[in-house]
Amino acid sequence: LRFPQKLWKMLESSRFLSIWWSEGGKCVAINKDLFEKEVLGRAGPQRLFDTQKMKSFMRQLNVYGFTETKRDDQRSASLPEFLAEEAAVSAHSQILYYYNPCFNRAHPWLVERCRRRAALKRRAPGEAETDGRPFRGP
Repeated sequence: LRFPQKLWKMLESSRFLSIWWSEGGKCVAINKDLFEKEVLGRAGPQRLFDTQKMKSFMRQLNVYGFTETKRDDQRSASLPEFLAEEAAVSAHSQILYYYNPCFNRAHPWLVERCRRRAALKRRAPGEAETDGRPFRGP
């Protein structure tokens, strides 16, 4: 299975507590610490991904067009409610949200449109390209 299909199967499975669909099924929510232990910490035949590092997993998400989003919470105007909300948010600070327009729980057929993005060529700072050769100037 390709990366998006593996991710989809994980989200639809009840075996994983570290990853789930966010409200509305438009984003993937990941509890970073738990995901590192529960999924990336697996070895041998139970290993799901080629990496054991969260940074590499997040890079895979980006390669397939996922973007990290912030949870859009409405904040309370009263101080006690605001402080209570802040405490709840800090408890959930390890939760990451990723969005991809082709990855939506209500539209499973769109997962086939999740493709790897072409790698961007890195250039030295200040180096311009014309026909594939570095620009040397006049």
